[in-house]
Amino acid sequence: MTDEQKKKLEQKLWDIANVLRGRMDADGFRDYILGFIFYKYLSERLNLYADKILKADGLTFANLDENDAVHIGILKAVEENAIEALGYFLKPSELFSAIAAKGAEPNTFILSDLAKILNNIQKSTMGTESEDDFDNLFEDLDLSSSKLGRTEEAKNTVIAKVLGHLDAIDFQLDDAKSDVLGDAYEYLIGQFASGAGKKAGEFYTPQQVSTILARIVTTGKTRLRSVYDPTCGSGSLLLRVAREVEHVGDFFGQELNRTTYNLARMNMILHGVHYRNFDIRQEDTLEHPQHDGLLSEAIVANPPFSAKWSASKIFESDDRFSEYGKLAPSSKADFAFVQHMLHHLDEDGTMAVVLPHGVLFRGGAEGAIREFLVGTKNWLDAVIGLPANIFYGTSIPTCLLVFKKCKEQEDVLFIDASTCFEKGKNQNNLRDEDVDRIVEAYRIRAEEERFSHRASLVEIRENDFNLNIPRYVDTFEPGPEVDLEAVTARIHDLNVEMAEVDETLRAFCAELGLEAPV
Repeated sequence: MTDEQKKKLEQKLWDIANVLRGRMDADGFRDYILGFIFYKYLSERLNLYADKILKADGLTFANLDENDAVHIGILKAVEENAIEALGYFLKPSELFSAIAAKGAEPNTFILSDLAKILNNIQKSTMGTESEDDFDNLFEDLDLSSSKLGRTEEAKNTVIAKVLGHLDAIDFQLDDAKSDVLGDAYEYLIGQFASGAGKKAGEFYTPQQVSTILARIVTTGKTRLRSVYDPTCGSGSLLLRVAREVEHVGDFFGQELNRTTYNLARMNMILHGVHYRNFDIRQEDTLEHPQHDGLLSEAIVANPPFSAKWSASKIFESDDRFSEYGKLAPSSKADFAFVQHMLHHLDEDGTMAVVLPHGVLFRGGAEGAIREFLVGTKNWLDAVIGLPANIFYGTSIPTCLLVFKKCKEQEDVLFIDASTCFEKGKNQNNLRDEDVDRIVEAYRIRAEEERFSHRASLVEIRENDFNLNIPRYVDTFEPGPEVDLEAVTARIHDLNVEMAEVDETLRAFCAELGLEAPV
């Protein structure tokens, strides 16, 4: 797809979103648009799969008669194959194109049919391997909501219009090399994130930051056994990692927010990840971890900054935290996430996590955890300072911490990328060249004046395990040299001018019979 085609597609998608915009906030119309795109994807994917099966018999899936005795048997066979291969099934009358066409007919009511179809998709998976992956996927698509309109007719009109616009877009699912739908979905998630403000951090990491994380954890690798994100949001970060390698075996993720959890599962399926190859769970990661025994080759995360957690004493004996001798404070769970992630990191794996700068220097329990990670274990591989105001909903500067359990060197690479950005209207943006510079500096571990430095463990120990970047990367920019002779001459000239002004002022005061102030 060319850039021009991509821009046209994005404009079409945003035009569809605008049908709903104004009726509800960004969170609301996001759920409808993305939900319908997902339904369209499931429909077209099934249709292509079924047509392939039926090709030898000269049949097409959409034209099978659901009331014909012969066709009923054929449909049953297709259903069994589809459930095994795709994990779900739709009847010909339930295809997206069929319901969109019905909605385009004058005075035709489709809301009840649509609600039944979405429910049938889930029902088709019950009792199968894919049941958990499709469970309540469409629960946020409330077709009875008053936000869609005051009357049932008004709601029906809006939904029919949205389906009609989407039906006209060719997502090119039959082109194996194309990822039009995946790009469209990512575009909309990004657009909704920028419009959702502070809430956006719950489900979306800016694409350029995701790219840095993904490239770091895939350095030197073309295949990964697994990738894990304990605060996976929409799942975009997991999928970004997959783009950097030829193959990822399995995807693991956990997400607290129910709506965002649904979004992540949809995102996996939309990007062609088979239901057997992803395991996304919904729960509080720190309080109720869901992937016991998992050891992942790559771990990435953008946890909620300085979130609260229980820090209950029961966790002192939890395998994730016990060897540190300290729990992260209840008011700041940043290091609790780090400890959790390291517990799930395999010996040959790499982990990269976005955190607020406070984790680099705060004392107390956090200081003790830092000392254990760096001084005792030597697991910290790099500290990368990012620019301020690059995340949705917060302007604070952030950093990336990179960890490896089997490091090749006994130093920590510090990179100060705080000036690597382009100023935007509402927030700053990392450019492609900024991403490339950061990743390249990490990969070759080069030292560059006022940008990067390899600090020995001795140096870090001398700083009491304070990892504040300015302690290791001198960013001081000397000002221009001052010409003292020129400055002296200028001061002399100014004194002469002031003396002349004082003399004139005294003369005026004398004429007026006033005492001169100078």
